[in-house]
Amino acid sequence: MKIFVTGASGWIGSAIVPELRAAGHEVVGLARSDTSAQKLQAAGASVYRGDLDDPDGLARAAADCEGVIHMAFQHEVAFSGDFLAAGAADRRAVETMGAVLAGSDRPFVLASGTGGLIQGRPVTENDGLVPSEEVRANPAGLRQATALLALSLRGIGVRSSVLRLPPTVHGDGDNGFIAALVGIARQRGDAGYVGDGENRWPAVHRSDAARAARLAVESAPAGSVIHAVGEEGVPFRSIAEAMGKGLGIPATSVAPADAAERFGFLAHFVSLDTPASSAITRELLGWQPTGPTLIEDLTQSHYYDA
Repeated sequence: MKIFVTGASGWIGSAIVPELRAAGHEVVGLARSDTSAQKLQAAGASVYRGDLDDPDGLARAAADCEGVIHMAFQHEVAFSGDFLAAGAADRRAVETMGAVLAGSDRPFVLASGTGGLIQGRPVTENDGLVPSEEVRANPAGLRQATALLALSLRGIGVRSSVLRLPPTVHGDGDNGFIAALVGIARQRGDAGYVGDGENRWPAVHRSDAARAARLAVESAPAGSVIHAVGEEGVPFRSIAEAMGKGLGIPATSVAPADAAERFGFLAHFVSLDTPASSAITRELLGWQPTGPTLIEDLTQSHYYDA
């Protein structure tokens, strides 16, 4: 297939491109800068110049391809405090690309997340299909609403699916949550966890996430929710202890009242207990994670090289 990938030069997208190429697919990657375009060309992908603020351009690129994997999201806009603008751009992209795929049975895969749907028990692929009052009341509800929109495209003849990713997609080159927490631990001189640290984070290695995306665009039935979750829930204390060992510093408990001062904007996330299951996905797609676990990855020097 000829597949259009947005976010193709990003952390996960740049693993999806070679995964697709190795399986014999042609890849067209969205690039908003010369640097991104060069990375895509080096990986063997064609380049489409544009960004999420040009929905008509996205529609043209999608119309010229046999499938779409939509990984891009304006994270820099969201983290600057304007989550509403980032969410609106994402929704426009889904609406316009979905419209040009209508009636074709072509696949459309939207990246979303497992976090924030349920706490205290493993989130399954069947959860989050009806927004809860809690989700409606916070910005994360925007992304969930867009995910539901993507799933609804099956009603107009699109083989749509949603690829939910855990908060931690780890590996060499990670610049996300885990890398940020390593930086905080290095600066503070100890690796913190909140309370007893028994709250759990689901995780997946980058290579396994890329393979799940490929399988979704190749064969996920219309209306599927796919969980690219390699580990259901890693206790946060274990994560902090692995970081501490890698940095040669102790792991220490942080009182919930002190979490904001210690972790900044990450305080909410490090306190969450949000395990997630991928049992349905494994049976549906035959997907089995093979990459290192999060704790195994945290023994590697790439997380601690300055």
